[in-house]
Amino acid sequence: MIDTRQLEMFAAVVRAGSFSAAARELNCSQPAISQQMRALERHVGGPLFLRVGRGLRLTEAGRILAERGKAVLDELAVTHQQVRAVAALDFGTVRICAFPSANASIVPGAAAALSKERPRLRLELIEKEPPDSFDLLRHAECELVIGFSYADEDEEEATAGMLRVPLLEDRLALLLPAGHPFAGRDRVDLAEMAGERWIAGCPRCCGAFVRACERAGFTPDIACATDDNMAIQSLVAAGLGVALVPMLVLSFLRHGSVVAVPVESTIRRRTAVYTWPDLIRVPVVRATIDALVTVAHQA
Repeated sequence: MIDTRQLEMFAAVVRAGSFSAAARELNCSQPAISQQMRALERHVGGPLFLRVGRGLRLTEAGRILAERGKAVLDELAVTHQQVRAVAALDFGTVRICAFPSANASIVPGAAAALSKERPRLRLELIEKEPPDSFDLLRHAECELVIGFSYADEDEEEATAGMLRVPLLEDRLALLLPAGHPFAGRDRVDLAEMAGERWIAGCPRCCGAFVRACERAGFTPDIACATDDNMAIQSLVAAGLGVALVPMLVLSFLRHGSVVAVPVESTIRRRTAVYTWPDLIRVPVVRATIDALVTVAHQA
């Protein structure tokens, strides 16, 4: 059986690129790292590193251990976090990692409700887009993730083993400058916008948008892309393009010189909260999820 401390040191050497750099990262001596790596190599029965100039290169055995070892360490970290939480049955802080518009719309209402029911509960908010947010949950750096996916995406690999609790299916709106010919319309078909220049969103949203445009029969002319919702609206207001945005964004942010018009398209953005099955048994985690579901259903 490989010693987990040796595996952690090995992972640090792989990350840092040398024994001395790994020693600095782990706040220990280089001889200690060297000694443990020699012991690890004796245990596995062969070398894990080759000297290349002043650096190190992994052998094939080292490459396999680096690959599999990372997964083992990640799983141990998650298991430790889950066991600690379930054993304690409760903890005073719940860490939520959410994409920006969820942090600005769904989370505040849930936090307000929780503050009345559980005044001692503390929420820590982290902002990341999926799939990076799922990595935080997998690495035990948060208890809950509010993420989104599109109907034509397969998220099974990123969320394998996680519990998914649906929150809402977000409608989309076309964001237009106030003087645009379609600004007074009740609804616009995406195909009607084939000749427009576009302001795109985050990479994942941009990918879904491009696929929807292709299904509508055109390739969008994207002038620029940003994951800043206020910047998107300001760029549209300045006449630099139009944008397709989730209604969730417009529930808390609306530039005075833009108009939102519902759009007919094949894009469906599904928002959900994710956690580990064991963590749902922790009362404060369950309460936080319930509050998020309640607020999302009111959105």
